[in-house]
Amino acid sequence: MMKRTLLIAAAVLGFAAPAFAAGETPVPPQLKWSFQGPFGTFDRAQLQRGFKIYREVCSSCHGLSYVTFRNLHQPGGPEFSEAQVRALAAEYKIQDGPNEAGDMFERPGRAADHFPSPFPNENAAASANGGKAPPDLSLMAKARTYERGFPWFITDVFRQYSENGADYVAALLNGYEEAPAGFTVPTGGHYNHYYPGHVIAMPKPLSDGQVEYPKNEAGQPQVPETVEQYARDVTAFLTWTAEPHLEARKRLGFQVILFLIVLSGLLYFTKKKVWARVGGEVEGHATPPMTHNP
Repeated sequence: MMKRTLLIAAAVLGFAAPAFAAGETPVPPQLKWSFQGPFGTFDRAQLQRGFKIYREVCSSCHGLSYVTFRNLHQPGGPEFSEAQVRALAAEYKIQDGPNEAGDMFERPGRAADHFPSPFPNENAAASANGGKAPPDLSLMAKARTYERGFPWFITDVFRQYSENGADYVAALLNGYEEAPAGFTVPTGGHYNHYYPGHVIAMPKPLSDGQVEYPKNEAGQPQVPETVEQYARDVTAFLTWTAEPHLEARKRLGFQVILFLIVLSGLLYFTKKKVWARVGGEVEGHATPPMTHNP
C-alpha cells in the first residue's frame, strides 16, 4: 500500500514538474517582505521611497485612480504629514465644474481628491502608447499574480504565503533583458523574462541611479539606488495601494483569534458546570443511574 502511494505521488509530481520547467513563463523568485506573514507591517520609509518612484517614473503613463492624496497621511501607509499631503495635492491640476457659467475648469488639488489620470481619456492613453492604454496601478499588486501549482499551493496555505502578486511585480520590473537566440521580438515590443509570452509593450522603466533617494549624514543614499531596490520599493508601495488596510486587517484577525480562544475556554468550562450532573460526576462521586418506575 505504501509503495503504491509513493508511486502515485511520484507520478503526480512528475506531471506537475514539467509545467514549471517547460512553461512559457518562469515562476518569479520569492522575496522577503516586511508585510508578509500574519504579523507583517509596511516599512514606512520604503513606502515613501516607493511613492517617489511612482511619482517620478510611473505616473507619466499609469494612473492611481483609487487612491486619494489624504490616503498618504492615514495610518498604515506612507504616513506623510498633513502639510506634506496638502502641498503635494496643490501641485496637481484637477478638472472640476461646471461653474456658474456651465464651464469646466481646473483648480489646484486638495487632499480629498483622487490622483488624476495622466491622460484625459482611455483613447488618448492608447493613442500615446502604441494603441493600448497603460493599466491603472492602484490594484496591480493584487490583479497580477501567478499560479504556483501543486503541491506548493498547499504549503502556501500553512505558511500563509500571499505575496505572489508582489513577487510577480518585482520580478517583472527586474526581468528586462536581451532576448535569447532564436527568439523574435516584434516591433514595439520588449523582451521580459517573467512576462507571459516574454513580449511586453512597456519599455524598461527603471535604471540604476535614475531616482535620487534621501541621503544619510555622510551624504550617501540610505539604500542602494539600483533597479533591484527601486523595484522592491515601488512594489511595496503598490501593495499598499492595493490593500491599504492590511495592517488593520491583521490586527483585527489576531484579536478575533484571541477572542475565539477565550470564548472556547469559557464555553468548555460552562459546559462542564452545567452538564456535570448529567452522566458525569458531582464532587468526586459518580452520578447514580436514572431508574424508570413503571
